[in-house]
Amino acid sequence: MDISIIIPTYNRLWSLPQTIESCRNTSCSIEIIVIDDGSSDTTWEWLKSQTDIKAIKQENLGKCWAVNRGFELATGKYIRFLDSDDLLSPKANDEQLVLAEETGADVVVSGYQVIDENNKVLRSQLWVDCDDFIAQQLGECDSSHYSSYLFRKNFIKDIPHRPDFAFRDDRLYVLETALKNPQVSIHHRYALSHRVHTQERLQFTSASNHMIQNAQHLKIYQKILGTLAKNDALNQRRKNASLNTLWVLAHWIAKYDLKEASSVVEWVFEMNPNFNPPEKGMLGKLYRTLGFKRTEKLLRFRRALIRP
Repeated sequence: MDISIIIPTYNRLWSLPQTIESCRNTSCSIEIIVIDDGSSDTTWEWLKSQTDIKAIKQENLGKCWAVNRGFELATGKYIRFLDSDDLLSPKANDEQLVLAEETGADVVVSGYQVIDENNKVLRSQLWVDCDDFIAQQLGECDSSHYSSYLFRKNFIKDIPHRPDFAFRDDRLYVLETALKNPQVSIHHRYALSHRVHTQERLQFTSASNHMIQNAQHLKIYQKILGTLAKNDALNQRRKNASLNTLWVLAHWIAKYDLKEASSVVEWVFEMNPNFNPPEKGMLGKLYRTLGFKRTEKLLRFRRALIRP
């Protein structure tokens, strides 16, 4: 088998058939593995009617458990992880497979498009060339979507999707892959159509989930930057690549925990004492003159005044 496509799903029969159909447009040998994570709609009944799908049903344990179970069953030389509301582009599997085989790549990356519920293209982003894969994944520039990546199975066999980081599992997964210094080849097209929609999503479904997601995002950077430092691989470029992400993350955290947010900002300035807040206009001036904590207090006061 050339490629195993692992698709976790939960109550997405509205999109799953189209997602699977996009996988079938290939001349290479593929297996489609769908893990139904305890759906309460008719997803399982539909899956059982499909003759070319390796379908598994489990209780509702979450995406990470589902993907790990699918990986255990995968027999392909290469792996693709695909969300059940997204689409693969025509010939993406074939073209990325050829690149992988010709170059010996551990990961074949690609660009992506953002589409709406009617498949209208809202934005297109080709892969951004970068000579430091780790810095790119830390935030130096756009790093695409991990469903647009084709992974060599043997290279990632020891990297699980981690339930403790379920809201940011794809980000951690790619960063842990990057730490292994993969040989990367670039597919200069769009392998993926990532859908934005009004249906339920894993991220930002509630205020409490928002808090958990931010905490997990922060722990990922603490984990990855700590590993890089331990291996004497945390250079200034990689520090700088992290700063804008951490600065934005501090804003989100400040809405409910100003002390924790301030510690993130202290970390930012420890890594680069000359860091300049990216905000423009009056807000940028406030950060530079009053500092982070005072400015966030003003923003909190302003939000309280305008809250209905």
